[in-house]
Amino acid sequence: MARETPYAAFNFTVEMGDDIESSSAFGGFSDVSGLSTEITMMEYRYGNDPENRMRKRPGMYKTGDTTFKRGVMGVKNFADWMMKTRHDPLTGRNLIVTLNDEQGNPVLRWKLVNSRPLKFTGPALAAKGGTDVAMEELVVTSEGLEFLEV
Repeated sequence: MARETPYAAFNFTVEMGDDIESSSAFGGFSDVSGLSTEITMMEYRYGNDPENRMRKRPGMYKTGDTTFKRGVMGVKNFADWMMKTRHDPLTGRNLIVTLNDEQGNPVLRWKLVNSRPLKFTGPALAAKGGTDVAMEELVVTSEGLEFLEV
């Protein structure tokens, strides 16, 4: 039977590890965006085509950069990971993003393969009072995007 309502976008977890059994929580996030993959198409002209049409063939697959946003929580896992990859830039980590239903059961999982921090943006600190939350952002680059079985 088909589901009548879409899953809530805010009901997800992010973990760091090779698979869901051995992964550890990466942190609480308010937003994960950029889960994407695309294929580049190679164009060429076939020599015997009398109409001189362009042909397209699949080329390389590309994974988009993923952005993680969260309120500053006083934990250093972003900074620790960035420092580790600065000293050993070839060592990436797998990140697993899980979408859960209303009862907390996993529905969909995406695995960002061999991810590395690309950019960190700290919070904007402004003494204007009010209830603004200090947000930090981490952009990671990955070598692949996999869809995992739940």
